[in-house]
Amino acid sequence: MPDAISQSPIDRMLAVMAKLRDPDGGCEWDLAQNFATIAPYTIEEAYEVADAITGGDPAAICDELGDLLLQVVFHSQIAADAGLFKFDDVATAISDKMERRHPHIFGGSQTDDVREQWEQIKADERAADGPKGALSGVALSLPALLRAQKLQSRAARVGFDWPDDTGPRDKISEELAEVAVADNDAARHEEVGDLLFAVVNYARHLGVDAETALRDANIKFARRFAAMEDRAGGSLAGLSLDAQEAHWLAVKASERLS
Repeated sequence: MPDAISQSPIDRMLAVMAKLRDPDGGCEWDLAQNFATIAPYTIEEAYEVADAITGGDPAAICDELGDLLLQVVFHSQIAADAGLFKFDDVATAISDKMERRHPHIFGGSQTDDVREQWEQIKADERAADGPKGALSGVALSLPALLRAQKLQSRAARVGFDWPDDTGPRDKISEELAEVAVADNDAARHEEVGDLLFAVVNYARHLGVDAETALRDANIKFARRFAAMEDRAGGSLAGLSLDAQEAHWLAVKASERLS
């Protein structure tokens, strides 16, 4: 391996991963990995980046971005070992894509609606790949709320959408009623899924990102629950539901006053 001091940071990182994946003296665990086994770590690292951003700590953000970049390098090395592609191919492809999708920056063209231009270029790219449905390309591995929102947005592009938020709001009431009359586990599973899908659609019409909204709601609940436990001396176990509710209301009231 060349002297680390003479290498650029990315070249050093590529060299480290190549060494880890070297059949002659590499790391047994790294050598055993493939795209499928590494994918869950890639998703986890992306979420840890998001958590660090939420925490607002630049050092943590830097650290987590490094972990995420390692995932890209790892996948690229796995591909290189199989003769599929290299990290340079990944970097070149994304640079080409960004330049292609920003002709008003790199191509000298002008537009009054950058977002519309972006979506049209993406649509043209999909069309160039051959006939596909409007929903093709929406990854199955996305978080469920996010994927629902993307599926709905794709459908809306071809006109399959409510004209305003009245329809989605009424649909929630309809789906709630269907949950109430579901008479077995399979039916309840299906109807609750439809209800959640309807809530995402309503959020989309209100201009709310459902995934982010639920993430923030989770954070708020965890914060309030921890405050309840503090008020109760460390644990809510053994308290009546009325006593727990009193702590909950007190915590909410204290947040409004702060």
